[in-house]
Amino acid sequence: MLAMSSEALVVPSAPENTPTCRPLRLGVLASGSGSNFAALAEAIAAGELAAQIQVLIYNNPDAFVAERAKQWQIPSVLLNHRHYPNRESLDAAIVETLKAHEVEWVVMAGWMRIVTPVLLNAYPQRVINLHPSLLPSFRGLRAVEQALAAGVKITGCTVHLVEEEVDSGPILVQAAVPVLPDDTPQTLHARIQVQEHRILKQAIADIAARQAQRS
Repeated sequence: MLAMSSEALVVPSAPENTPTCRPLRLGVLASGSGSNFAALAEAIAAGELAAQIQVLIYNNPDAFVAERAKQWQIPSVLLNHRHYPNRESLDAAIVETLKAHEVEWVVMAGWMRIVTPVLLNAYPQRVINLHPSLLPSFRGLRAVEQALAAGVKITGCTVHLVEEEVDSGPILVQAAVPVLPDDTPQTLHARIQVQEHRILKQAIADIAARQAQRS
């Protein structure tokens, strides 16, 4: 059953009080301000998630997410995509860094680079992405602007497993956000972001619960 509120329509998932074991070891990839990274770090610190962020990888030297990692005392590594000849070589460096930090699940939280099989084969079905639309609608860049241009009444956000095709792969959690008549890209994105934080934490909680059941 779907629960509707004035802010979001959320697809429920596994119950939160399922058994837990050792924390999931996460590696986070981010390119910008890192609000979703911060939401994860806060939830982990509050004991809401059976997870630990092993490392942040970011690709823009000025990305504010690096400051957030410093505040949370989480290791961060800059892998500037401009210093690599192609996507595959960047992904090879990402994999090397993730392995060095013993990462088992990869979280793309505002990672503005297309990934390749180099990363996906190293972490098969263990790379998740957060996208600001109700996939399969509005894939790719500027999804919020795409939604406004299309005149839809509802958009939202999606956490999904990553496959080679951009913004494809099995959907894990979605939340729908109404589009208001006077919305701008900024106002709509701000409301979507609130739901992004929520469903990203829910997706990680579900993954942790499934791991606990298998152990």
